[in-house]
Amino acid sequence: HHQVPPDMTSEAAELENILLRALLRAWNELNQTHFRGGLRAPQLVLDDAENRLGSWQRTTRTITLARSLVRGQPWGVTLEVLKHEMAHQYAHEVLGAVDETAHGPAFRDVCARLGIDLHATGMPAAGEVDAETERVTRRVTRLLALAESPNANEAEAAMAAARKLLLRYNLDVTPSGYGFRQLGTPSARIPVSERMVAGLLGAHFFVETIWVQALDPATGKEGRVLEICGTPANLDMAGWVREFILETAWRLWKRHRVEARTSGERERERFTAGVVRGFHDKLDEGARQSKEEGLVWVGDAGTQRFLRQRYPRIRTVRYGGPGSDTFEHGRAAGRDIVLHRPVTEGPGAGPVRRLTGGS
Repeated sequence: HHQVPPDMTSEAAELENILLRALLRAWNELNQTHFRGGLRAPQLVLDDAENRLGSWQRTTRTITLARSLVRGQPWGVTLEVLKHEMAHQYAHEVLGAVDETAHGPAFRDVCARLGIDLHATGMPAAGEVDAETERVTRRVTRLLALAESPNANEAEAAMAAARKLLLRYNLDVTPSGYGFRQLGTPSARIPVSERMVAGLLGAHFFVETIWVQALDPATGKEGRVLEICGTPANLDMAGWVREFILETAWRLWKRHRVEARTSGERERERFTAGVVRGFHDKLDEGARQSKEEGLVWVGDAGTQRFLRQRYPRIRTVRYGGPGSDTFEHGRAAGRDIVLHRPVTEGPGAGPVRRLTGGS
């Protein structure tokens, strides 16, 4: 029985009930996947606390989450806080660690074993950026900035050099921590082109990718969203690349539909999938060249372990591209794509811009 604020509208109250039901389903799923069904369902409550994201009350068996968290943050962030409070519940009710401090040894052990954020910030702690990472970031920024050149050969050379530098960096660096990011908004239907973008990111940009069930807290609608796992620097690059590809595909489609005198959502999707495939082809060529030079990326066991901790039950699905003339036109256009903006203006900076497309 959940009490809503007296000044809340009926629409807001209904949305809150939807969010609470989704949280209960998430609690049940996490109980099975992470805690082997060892927990008994608690009461889930939202409140207006400003000094904390969540809490576990052992005496009343209540998990409380901040309303501002659940309604204002991406679903993946909310679930991280929920997992943190479930770890408290597990330490108390299953391990019997009632005499320890809130973040005592039993709780810390549960978090470490299950990959749960120890600090309940909503994102796993990733550690500080070291001097080598800052140096590489500056060099990559300069190299990709050179791709602004109108000369295609110079731009392609700059992108190839930047990609090789990132490869060398990932081969040499010892990661200090891992995190995750959910890209886009949850959707009931995921276009093939976006699935292909996910595959491209996983193959060439040093992140693990997975489609997960999520909820849009603004609407209460559920769907799937792309989640990437990796080091902070690689998360930034992969997130930016995804936006760049989708925006570039939209611009290329606008030109193609005029030249080919075609239109329609189905044709646009086929063309977009072709663009992504062409971009993937181009990156594959670069990877083969790097391999011939002895630079071989075999994956990061830490990133893979981090992903498996977050999702103990994973099934792998591969997606190809639809066969059509429009797809092949898009594929040819995609081969000509050159990255032309850096992911950051400098170490620690945010994305250069938010790229958006249209329909």
